[in-house]
Amino acid sequence: MAKAKKSAKSSEKSSKKARKKIKNAVYEAELFRLQTELVKLQEWVKATGERVVIIFEGRDAAGKGGAIKRITEYLSPRVARIAALPAPTERQKGQWYYQRYVEHLPAAGEIVLFDRSWYNRAGVERVMGFADAGEVAQFMRQTPIFEQLLINDGIHVRKYWFSVSDAEQLRRFRSRLNDPVRRWKLSPMDLESINRWEEYSRAKDDMFVHTDTPASPWFVVESDVKKHARLNMISHLLSTLPYTDVPQEKVELPERTESSGSYRRPPRELSTYVPDHAAALMGDPEGDF
Repeated sequence: MAKAKKSAKSSEKSSKKARKKIKNAVYEAELFRLQTELVKLQEWVKATGERVVIIFEGRDAAGKGGAIKRITEYLSPRVARIAALPAPTERQKGQWYYQRYVEHLPAAGEIVLFDRSWYNRAGVERVMGFADAGEVAQFMRQTPIFEQLLINDGIHVRKYWFSVSDAEQLRRFRSRLNDPVRRWKLSPMDLESINRWEEYSRAKDDMFVHTDTPASPWFVVESDVKKHARLNMISHLLSTLPYTDVPQEKVELPERTESSGSYRRPPRELSTYVPDHAAALMGDPEGDF
């Protein structure tokens, strides 16, 4: 009995420790350090012509979008692209399943982040009945081969599964209901996933059995605490890629040349300015530029 109580207290202590959240100042400092490394990764990819594919999968509201946003925040959209494909068109439904994803694969010197990917077939399409058992079975057989072809061609493939508890997912859904800038994230599919938690769980487990391979493994990101998930995921990504610091040419700002005095700015009345909304907020409706 005493041992049981001791074990329960130990478990409770461990649980509390697990729920402890990183301080904002520490989070911001480490996130910026990691983002600085991501810029180095970008410059290495550009200089060497490497190709990187990063796949983000997981349940709805698991934090995938937030992680993608922090990764791309300081990167050039010409180098780091986000591929978030809509539902397939009728024409695409008649294509080879992977065809519309292949169009978005990186060229030399590019990074592509798939906000959901070909794994839709193993998840939402399977659970919601958009793909039949034969199509799902074929996907499970072909995907390891497809990804091996990408790897053989020199593409760096990284797959991340964001794992969120049912209680935390529900809390995030509820928070979106009353948030005018995030309410759009609640789709009918999202709401249906609440009632199909176990079905999605079985689908994910089966997907891992067939597609978690030595050449292309799944990396699970515990995401009940979003800030922890972002730091953990980005840190891991950087640790798996052989990037190096690419020397940059030193940039010096030139001295501004003195005006010749011959240029005259056109009268303001000839241009149409946007209203000074900021000045109005500060109680100055007239505004001043």
